[in-house]
Amino acid sequence: MKKLTYLAGILSLLPLSAQAFNWGEWYSDLKENIADTWSCGRLEAYAPFYAWHNRLAYDKEHIDKYNEEAWGFGLGKGLWQGNEWHGLYAFAFKDSNFYLETFAGYAYQYNWALDDSGDFKIGAGYTLGITQRHEYSYIPVPLPLPVGGISYKNLAWQAAYVPGIKNDGNVLFTWLKFTF
Repeated sequence: MKKLTYLAGILSLLPLSAQAFNWGEWYSDLKENIADTWSCGRLEAYAPFYAWHNRLAYDKEHIDKYNEEAWGFGLGKGLWQGNEWHGLYAFAFKDSNFYLETFAGYAYQYNWALDDSGDFKIGAGYTLGITQRHEYSYIPVPLPLPVGGISYKNLAWQAAYVPGIKNDGNVLFTWLKFTF
C-alpha cells in the first residue's frame, strides 16, 4: 500500500498530458497558498551553510577561489497541509565571492513519509524567489529554482540547485530549517 502512496505522490507532481495546464488557476492557487502561509504559518529559522560548486562544470582555478561556506541566517513562515509544505522566507548569506547575498521568496515542496510514524520525510518542489548579488549592484533578480529536502519532525535539510554554464551557476545551495 505504501508503494502505491509513493507512486500517487510522484504522479501528482507530473502534469497529465490529457489535461492542459491552466496558468490562471495556478496563479490563483499560488496567491491563496502565499496568503494562507503568511496568516497561518509557523515561524521558521533558516541557516544557510554550504554552496557546492559542481565539479563537472568548473575548472580548478574557479573552484580554488570560490567560497563554499555560505554561512548566513534567515526567518520565514511555513505551513504544512497534508504532505505539502509551503514556505515564505528571507535570508542572507556569504556568496561564492565572499559578498553578502540575499534571497527571499515562496517555496513549495511535496513530501513522502520514509517511515510509519511520518516523522522522516523526503520532498521535492520549487521556489520562486528574488536574489540580490554584489555583481548585479544588488538589483533584485528573479530566480525560480528546484528545491528538495529531507526532514525529521521540525528540522529539515533543504537545497536548491542553481543551473548554469561553464564556470557560472551550477551550484547546490544548502540550508537547515527549524520550525518552531
